[in-house]
Amino acid sequence: MQLEIRPDPSEVGRARRWARSRLAGAGIGVDEPLAETLILLVSELVTNAVVHTGRPAVLRLLLSGLRDGSIGKVRLEVADTSACPPTPRCADGDETGGRGLALVEVLADRWGWSYEGVGKHIWCELDRVVPGVAGAVGVSDASGGAPAAGGGVVTPAVYPACSAVTGVAAVTREGLAVREGLAYEVV
Repeated sequence: MQLEIRPDPSEVGRARRWARSRLAGAGIGVDEPLAETLILLVSELVTNAVVHTGRPAVLRLLLSGLRDGSIGKVRLEVADTSACPPTPRCADGDETGGRGLALVEVLADRWGWSYEGVGKHIWCELDRVVPGVAGAVGVSDASGGAPAAGGGVVTPAVYPACSAVTGVAAVTREGLAVREGLAYEVV
């Protein structure tokens, strides 16, 4: 599934609507944490492509399923024709921009970028964790007891070029348990 994006900031809203529609068509509710996070990541990556390159882009959503037919992973890709690599910025507290890649770093399970043709594509992946669904990872310890210890606080992202932690990278996730480095909703 893909959507062509014009180099116009108003395209970001259209990209969000398109992504919501694709997720709903795949059975992922708009109120699921995965959908909410993915829509934020669509906003950030499409905004970066439109604002920083001034060129058309292509938004892709790839959904991979589990054996039971449910969606297990969502991959978001934004390709553009600029060969300039994405560059994390260190936004000051009052700046309204410069935090997009920090958000991607914190919210995505995996992300990266590579050259593609004359340009590049930036991608991120989110794992779908649905309590009670076959294939979902549980949050209890080996004895079936309480959620795993470890917090519910996402480790801040620090970029080597920055002298400080980015303002939005220190995100708390209330109601989440951390196990084996991944965050899961406690139900």
